[in-house]
Amino acid sequence: MDESGERRGLWSWVLDLVYPGLCHGCGEGIAGDRSLCGACRDSLPSLRMPFCRSCGEEFEGRIEGAFDCPNCRDLEFSFEFARPALPNHPLVLGMIHDLKYGRRIELAGELGRLAGRAFADDPRLAVALAEGWPLVPVPLHRRRRLWRYFNQAEEIARSLARATGLPLCPALRRIRSTGSQTRLSRAQRLKNLRGAFALSAAGGTFAAAKPAGAVVVDDVFTTGATSDECARMLRRAGVQKVVVVTVMRG
Repeated sequence: MDESGERRGLWSWVLDLVYPGLCHGCGEGIAGDRSLCGACRDSLPSLRMPFCRSCGEEFEGRIEGAFDCPNCRDLEFSFEFARPALPNHPLVLGMIHDLKYGRRIELAGELGRLAGRAFADDPRLAVALAEGWPLVPVPLHRRRRLWRYFNQAEEIARSLARATGLPLCPALRRIRSTGSQTRLSRAQRLKNLRGAFALSAAGGTFAAAKPAGAVVVDDVFTTGATSDECARMLRRAGVQKVVVVTVMRG
């Protein structure tokens, strides 16, 4: 470790000593840059089979082989598949909410590590690891970013990059504000998002080489409208395959 790294490590140790962190789940003291203690982290369920091969929605019962859920069966996405690392869970949802609306940027590190479970659990993502596909965070419009001070998807992707060794590439920018989409249907979201994204300068350089693939990263996969529009822009620019990884299924 270089001298600056040693100083950062010493400063983190001093801060942990004076201001010990608290687990976001149980409130117990924790050290370092973690937001969950080991017990709370281990209690979080990973996505389990059977789940939709397109959107990652879990289903109960016995289903043989890969399947598409009723919501995805008649749709053609621009991405190959979406892989949430975890099913919908109140603790993780609370962390995401606090990150986005409480500006708790320190939670992004833990959420990015949780998103890394998708790469450990799903063999379909092995090619992304083997070929070094870049992580492309879903961008925020500049007005939303000015209000929040950061882009939560980019911060999660930054942590995920450290966990996986994949490069981070802010290949997209949001050129039109779409407002909150929480209460919109999938069809309304798709219409609302059309033309909302464009390639950034970094994205233009990346796509010019007609790369094999990219991984779009976001916090939650709900209807897939945002991820699909991001994937559509990347595919149109020349990226051959796009997959989506999120922390949680909405």
